[in-house]
Amino acid sequence: MVSNISSALNAYQAALSRIGAPTPAKESAPVQVTGSTFSDMVKSSIEEAQDLGTKAEQTTLAAIQGKASAQDVVLAVSNAELALDTVVAFRDTAIKAYQSIFNMQI
Repeated sequence: MVSNISSALNAYQAALSRIGAPTPAKESAPVQVTGSTFSDMVKSSIEEAQDLGTKAEQTTLAAIQGKASAQDVVLAVSNAELALDTVVAFRDTAIKAYQSIFNMQI
């Protein structure tokens, strides 16, 4: 069973490297806080979602041309979808918080 999990993990990391997405091993490095503002964090999240969408489109076009596999396309599209869902969930939460503050009694 362990060899199957290791094989699956290696295949997943190889697929991520083929589509140009960062591998989880690279992302697990300690993140240094540079004193960025909340708006910078939101902006970078939106830009990352946009980049993942662009990569998904490029991978889809490469698959149409026969240069990428269906597995690469599915992985790229699911990464883009996850990033977009995260941005939408954050937007919805921010709107709910604004509405709660707006409706407070003074």
